[in-house]
Amino acid sequence: MRLGLVLWGWRSRFLPALSLRGLKTAPSQPRALVYEQHGEPARVLKLKDVELAELGDSGVHVKMLAAPINPSDINMIQGTYALLPDLPAVGGNEGVGQVMEIGSHVTSVKPGDWVIPVDAGLGTWRTDAVFSEEALVKLPANTPLLCAATLCVNPCTAYRMLSDFEALRPGDSIIQNAANSGVGQAVIQIAAAMGLKTINVIRDRPNLQELVDRLTSLGADHIITEEMLRKPEMKDLFKKVPKPQLALNCVGGKSATEMLRHLQHKGTMVTYGGMAKQPVTVPVSTLIFKDVKLRGFWMTQWKRNQVHNKDSLTGMILKLCDLIHKGQLTAPACTKVPLKDYAIALEASMQPYTSTKHILVM
Repeated sequence: MRLGLVLWGWRSRFLPALSLRGLKTAPSQPRALVYEQHGEPARVLKLKDVELAELGDSGVHVKMLAAPINPSDINMIQGTYALLPDLPAVGGNEGVGQVMEIGSHVTSVKPGDWVIPVDAGLGTWRTDAVFSEEALVKLPANTPLLCAATLCVNPCTAYRMLSDFEALRPGDSIIQNAANSGVGQAVIQIAAAMGLKTINVIRDRPNLQELVDRLTSLGADHIITEEMLRKPEMKDLFKKVPKPQLALNCVGGKSATEMLRHLQHKGTMVTYGGMAKQPVTVPVSTLIFKDVKLRGFWMTQWKRNQVHNKDSLTGMILKLCDLIHKGQLTAPACTKVPLKDYAIALEASMQPYTSTKHILVM
């Protein structure tokens, strides 16, 4: 019962009211991608007219500008994610919007400001919404649109994993799989800004050289395929760069096992995804003789832990925006798709070997 009350309290603070009743005919009638049951997104998502909640004293009317399609968004609609909002719900967990109007008690934002969600579950695939003030974080002026739209999930995840698990210093190295993912691309850039060396593992694919060039342009030091990760030639790599203290695992299965073998003594592997849908298997010798540490990370949980310390989240966002404005952190490769063409964007986002993030623009 207590868990239910906690979750209900969290929802009541962060999730906006949703009504499927149409508004009176108006030129700018709000629309949203709504799902009333869990299932495959192409089947259950519908673009519908929706009604805005009352602004009230603490409400913020936000006109959404752009919102990406992330794997977690797909999983939430399918009903397989750890966080599932009440149905009916609006899809999308991150994005950027512009403040249009504020309630009389709102002090942290003003009309014209760009804002992003504090946490998952707000439903960002929509043209307009009224959110509570505490559910939003203001962005510095002149933040590029695509960087702003993709800021609150992947770069934040990368930043926390590089900061919270090992005391890394310039010259140290880290290893990661799924290096072409949104998190992976952010890890490469943030690590470079920190003076860290990155060993980046990717799957072999038809356009391999194109991807290698892309990651190299972001600052990747070493790029290897999953097959190369398992070869004895890896010893030659570690003549050029120290063995990593930190491994970031988004795949699981054999990929995670092989990264563990290359960790330094007492190193840490952080798992934040499981693309292979296979368990992480740890060799007994690695545990006994190398004393490695296995940790997990979920950005949503970190944000929940900061619910009474919004300054911590704001501070992280400001640090990331500083990297953006210095040219040290860019958005992943993106394709902008109008909201009305959401079906095309969904299909493209679910294709294998994709390194392009599809952004719904309103």
